[in-house]
Amino acid sequence: MQILKDRIVSEGACVGTEIVKVDSFLNHRIDVSLLGDIGMEFARRFQGEKIDKILTIESSGIAVACMTADHLGNLPVVFAKKTVPNTMTSGYYKSEVRSFTKGTVSEVIVSEKYLESGENVLIIDDFLAHGEAACGLASLVEQAGGSVVAVGAVIGKFFQGGEEKLRQQGYRVEVLANIKKIDDGKIFFCDADALPK
Repeated sequence: MQILKDRIVSEGACVGTEIVKVDSFLNHRIDVSLLGDIGMEFARRFQGEKIDKILTIESSGIAVACMTADHLGNLPVVFAKKTVPNTMTSGYYKSEVRSFTKGTVSEVIVSEKYLESGENVLIIDDFLAHGEAACGLASLVEQAGGSVVAVGAVIGKFFQGGEEKLRQQGYRVEVLANIKKIDDGKIFFCDADALPK
């Protein structure tokens, strides 16, 4: 998605060789117009798939999932919580997720009321690095007896192996802007034709 790549290059900041900061338009301050384009592109890529709902993780994935849901006909969006609220005393699915950026492990949860057996679920997130969040979300869907339709990520860091890991587990993966490497403060994107489908 060229408009997204252009924004990553013009506004993104590299931190070392593994982190890309895009908080000026995606996950701290949000460019709603760009988010609309992102949602439309995900809808185009997943057109024709049977999707019952979208699952994401708090908090950066929520806006992307909502915009995608809107373009897919107003699908319900469920987000996994990273802490168990006092109001959720029982009846939830849980999975451990390691955050590469924060260097922490969280137990993510979704109420059993919001993931049901037989549902076809699309997983959407802002980043795909090592694939930990996506695998954790897929586990929640499978615990509920549902099926993962695909995993969609706005930005992928292909060099960190998450996309390959998910594909090896049999998941379809769609990434809108896939970074091949970060070198000397410069971002290099993957050649889309060279990526597996």
